Amino acid sequence: MFPMLSKDSKIFVAGHHGLVGSAIWNNLKSRGYNNLVGKSHKELDLLDPNAVKAFFDQEQPDAVVLAAAHVGGIMANLQYRADFIYQNLQIQQNVIGESWKHGVKKLLFLGSTCIYPGEAPQPMPEDCLLTSSLEYTNEPYAIAKIAGLKMCESFNLQYGTNYIAVMPTNLYGPNDNFHLENSHVLPAMIRKVYLAKCLNEGDWDAVRRDIDLRPVSLKGTDLRVDGSSSQADILRVLASYGITPDAVTLWGTGAPMREFLWSEEMADASVHCLLNVDFADVVAKSHFVTNHDGIREVRNCHINVGAGKQLSIRECAEKIVREIGFRGALQWDSSKPDGTMLKLTDVTKLHALGWHHTIEIDEGIHRLFEWYKQGICINHKD
Repeated sequence: MFPMLSKDSKIFVAGHHGLVGSAIWNNLKSRGYNNLVGKSHKELDLLDPNAVKAFFDQEQPDAVVLAAAHVGGIMANLQYRADFIYQNLQIQQNVIGESWKHGVKKLLFLGSTCIYPGEAPQPMPEDCLLTSSLEYTNEPYAIAKIAGLKMCESFNLQYGTNYIAVMPTNLYGPNDNFHLENSHVLPAMIRKVYLAKCLNEGDWDAVRRDIDLRPVSLKGTDLRVDGSSSQADILRVLASYGITPDAVTLWGTGAPMREFLWSEEMADASVHCLLNVDFADVVAKSHFVTNHDGIREVRNCHINVGAGKQLSIRECAEKIVREIGFRGALQWDSSKPDGTMLKLTDVTKLHALGWHHTIEIDEGIHRLFEWYKQGICINHKD
């Protein structure tokens, strides 16, 4: 058995300002773990191997949570393929490598369920990894995350380390990214529907508050609007994202099925694994084959983290429309990609390791919209 982390253990949370990292930070604090270290990108560039080494030399953390990553939705993954594979591989190489060199007792690596094949069995068990081709739209990001979980697995097998890799499903929650081009599907839909509602009701004060907090650019041009821009420019830019007073147009057909997990629940599952699950526990809950050479193939020791339930993108959008109260039309642009059609995780291993979700999608959408509205009011420049 590995030694347990104590309340005095120094824990480095890489990516502590992000959606999951901030939730993990708060979860650890709530459990009495106060010796936490976090650095902003300006303070520590995780792409810089020298800077990461210097940080580990100075801080000597007992445990590491690697929640930092370069992430985005379908559009971003399609346009910035090199960024997604290069930056994520570099971050992982630097942080996991220095963790090993500095004798870190426990490391938690956060990946994504996009690691699974585009036509994976449903629900997707951990063992379907690398059994067929990846979904094209996010292939570079997925390959980087597969490399990260295999680094953890390989260090454990060769050096006896205690690195745990968790693969969360689609996450949403406080501190989410609501950028209209680079955000994930659920927060993007919430913002689009909210702005359309405000336009539909002629509430220009609300529109200006929103885009003053998160300015929006017209794709392919230098036009960028904020709260001081003209109504004509604002309408032009928002229309380019499918946002008009009478309708919201979303990408794809709405048919893909998606599983969503509240980010604070992902944080709770992550901290549960960090504090209570060792690599030996994961091995004990996994199933391995012995190949023709008599070698026991210890692989796929990562853990799916999800709700084990799914709904269509269309159903999710309709729930958002009802929550926000938008009276216009909901339209779909089938010329745009859908991405993976089915993406439900098998959470049998997670349940066997002692964790279950509790927040369902309707409650989660309500919570996120309330958080979003509060942020606009708090941060509005009067």
